[in-house]
This record gives sequence, C-alpha cells and structure tokens, in this order.
Amino acid sequence: MAALLKIGITCYPSVGGSGILASELGHQLAERGHEVHFISYQMPFRLDTSPHNIYFHPVDVNEYELFKHADYTLPLSVKMAEISRQFDLDILHVHYAVPHAVAAILACQMLGGDRPKVITTLHGTDTTLLGKDPSYQPIIKHSIEHSNGVTAVSYSLREETVETFQIEKEIKVIHNFFEPREPTKSRDQVREELGLQDDFLILHMSNLRPPKRIDHLLKIVAASRHREQLKLLILAGGNFAPYVPIVRKLGIEKQVLVKESVLDIENYLNASDLGLYTSQHESFGLSILECMFYGHPVLATNAGGIQEVLEHGKTGYAYEVGDIDAFVEGLDSLIENPSQLRKMGEAGKKRAHKLFNSEKIVGQYVNYYRQILDESGENF
Repeated sequence: MAALLKIGITCYPSVGGSGILASELGHQLAERGHEVHFISYQMPFRLDTSPHNIYFHPVDVNEYELFKHADYTLPLSVKMAEISRQFDLDILHVHYAVPHAVAAILACQMLGGDRPKVITTLHGTDTTLLGKDPSYQPIIKHSIEHSNGVTAVSYSLREETVETFQIEKEIKVIHNFFEPREPTKSRDQVREELGLQDDFLILHMSNLRPPKRIDHLLKIVAASRHREQLKLLILAGGNFAPYVPIVRKLGIEKQVLVKESVLDIENYLNASDLGLYTSQHESFGLSILECMFYGHPVLATNAGGIQEVLEHGKTGYAYEVGDIDAFVEGLDSLIENPSQLRKMGEAGKKRAHKLFNSEKIVGQYVNYYRQILDESGENF
C-alpha cells in the first residue's frame, strides 16, 4: 500500500471556482486517508474541517504604517514554512501562481534541504488577466518555472499559458471535478420557497466579476419570447447591486431572483431546469459542470476551456461571446421542446460522471503528487 501523504493547500478563500475546487480536493484527499492542511487568510468557502485529518491554519496579515498596503505574500510564506516544518509536509499545493506559488517558493527557500515539493495549479486569472500585466508577468513566469510541478485545469489554459509566458516548463492538464451531493430538500419544496409555480427556472452561479458578463445574462432573459414564464436564479458569490439598474432598465425585476453565499447548492441545482453562462473568459467552467451533474443542459459561451466540458449540440449549446440572439434562440427552443431539454440534460449527466468524477480526477492529482515526489533535483 502506498504511503499516505501530508499535503498543504493554499487557495483564495472567497467564492470562486478555484477555491471551491481546492476545498473539495482537500475533502476527497482526506477521505482517502491523506493529511490535509489548508493555509490561508480565512476559512475557504465550502471547506469542512470536521474530518480529523483536515486542518485550517489562518495567516495573520498585519497592517504596518510602513506599508501603504497590507502585505500578504510574506506572512503567507512564513506560515507555509512554519506548518511545513511542524507537520513535515510532503507537498505544498498552491492554487494560483500569484501570490501563492511565490510564497511557497520563499517558504521552501527558508526551510533549506528538508522541504516539501511545490505544485502550482493554474486556474486562469494567472494567464488571462495578470499574465498580460507587465507588473506581474515576470514573477508569474518565475513562479511557474520554479515550481516542482505545474497543472492547468484545461488544455486551453495550458496552451494560453505557454504562449503568454513563452515557457518550456511541462504543464500537466488535470480537469476540474465535482462530487454531487444528495439534495436535502425536494425540488417542489425549493421551488415553493422561491415562489415558483410552473416557471422555467434558469440557474447561474458565479462570483459576478466583470468577465462573467452578467449584463449579457440579463439581456438574454429580457429578450426571450417566454420571459413571463421565466425565472433567473443567481447564486451570487459577489455583490449584485451594480447590476440592479440593468435589471430595472430591462424591466425584468419579477424574473430575477438573487441569493448570496449559498452553501446548499445541491438543492437549487435540483430545482432548476437549465444553466446559463455568458463568460468572456473561462478556463474550465466549474458551475457548468455542476449543472451537468444534476441533469441540466447548459447554454454557455465557447470561451476557453468551456468546450472541453460542454459538448455543443449534445449536452447544451456553446455560442460566441456576446451573441445574444443565438443565446435567446437556443433558450427558447429548449423551453418549447421539453423532450430535447431532458435528452440534453441526460447526455450532460452521463458526460459529467464519465469524464469529471472525483475518483478519476483526484486519482490523477495523487499520482501526480507521487510522480513529483519521486523526481530528484530542486527548482530553487
């Protein structure tokens, strides 16, 4: 039997695909007997520390008058070194190059010879946003090249990363995964709580940041010829207030429902009919995958890694960013054809379970951990 590992995980704790993936990965690793230590400035969203082998170590961020802005990278690196030494960690698995990989590399330099290996997982913003900024590009490139191992959540992201940073470092693609949970409420119960009757319920889950193009989302609902029987449920990981004027201008106040910081997403996924995503950039699309696991077709853009998740014409439809008319036509056609809606939903569910299940993807991470641990040499 292979030895169990001690793994440190650092991610952004706020609502977003990377933090959710990192938290669920930690849960799955713990279920397999590995010891998992989360290191961040606050408890990650959806992280459950009740298992005996999952730990959370907060990073204290002090605001000194000397610094105009509070520094996080240095305290994080110190905490990483402290936890690595105290618990004899094998791996520091960081999600995002900046500042997490930078901090991990510093921590390992402080530790000297007896130090964990650093694995960096790229989720997209490293490349699509910060990678274009000359203030960040050199340090992101440095942290990628000096990590012991690097993964990306899609082939699309890997290609974009290599092109953006002109690197020869091997990047292994390990897709995101999802572990569906049984709903604790019935579909009818949730819909009744939302005030729905025979409404067609569209679901959107995101952090609402600009690349999600929430304005496009709202315009699609407003333009549907079935708008009076539609409800758009937004499970918001951010502030929806900036979009309220658009809702009013479009006259869809009755169509839009917003709930913030929802943990029991399985209940709302179960109660929905279709997922709708209009992202300008998307390295994978974890929310799309979540909808598929619950048997819902998805309408989304064809940006980035979405095409690796969604199969156009079979599990939903993928359109060009900003093609509102195409989205509306796709939405209305599925509302008018319930049998096609069910067929696509079932196809999506099968695809999700086959390609993106936890057993498969977590196994890939564990194998990669062991591969990196077996490799000799240091990158620092």
